[in-house]
Amino acid sequence: MRVLLIEDDQMIGEGLSYGLSAEGYSVDWVRDGVAAETALHNGGHALVLLDLGLPGGDGLQILRSARAAGIDTSVLIVTARYGLDSRIAGLDLGADDYLVKPFEMRELLARMRAILRRRAGRASARLVAADTELDTETHALCHAGTVVVLSAREYALMHALMERPGRILSRAQIEERVYGWGEEVESNAVDAIILTIRRKVGKGAILNVRGAGWMVPKP
Repeated sequence: MRVLLIEDDQMIGEGLSYGLSAEGYSVDWVRDGVAAETALHNGGHALVLLDLGLPGGDGLQILRSARAAGIDTSVLIVTARYGLDSRIAGLDLGADDYLVKPFEMRELLARMRAILRRRAGRASARLVAADTELDTETHALCHAGTVVVLSAREYALMHALMERPGRILSRAQIEERVYGWGEEVESNAVDAIILTIRRKVGKGAILNVRGAGWMVPKP
């Protein structure tokens, strides 16, 4: 799942990129207002983590412009601005949540999961497709009674497929969800991840649609 991180602080940006990548997120990181607006308009992200104090543009103005342009990507503000007026302004401008720095990574991840559940219209942390379940908190995959904990890449791929059971995702679509900007992707990378998952829980967890891509069965 691709996340857009808009953060100018080098240390915070590196820490968040590392932590999110370890949890199966593909992180695209920009550090100023101009790059942020370009990335938002290009789209393709499931969630945006938005700092407010940015060079080249204030975060609240960037959010205002994005919503005015019809960009409805979910936004979680992560900022050192703790004042009530700032929090109200961010939420009223269209942010889905507001988190004040410093914060624990666990809380950030929980808030991200909550936003994504609301976006998908789900109350549960589990994604279900036929006899397969994926726990978005623990990254545990259960298929036909076999339970394993997935690696970050494996989880990202399964999450992409299980968001909408029965939908076929092409190789390019899966690569877009699993890998971020500038990451070198080998030609057989997706095949290798799918093969590993199938070896762990069985071939029926992921179905190949010849010439089109892959899918998981509908419930």
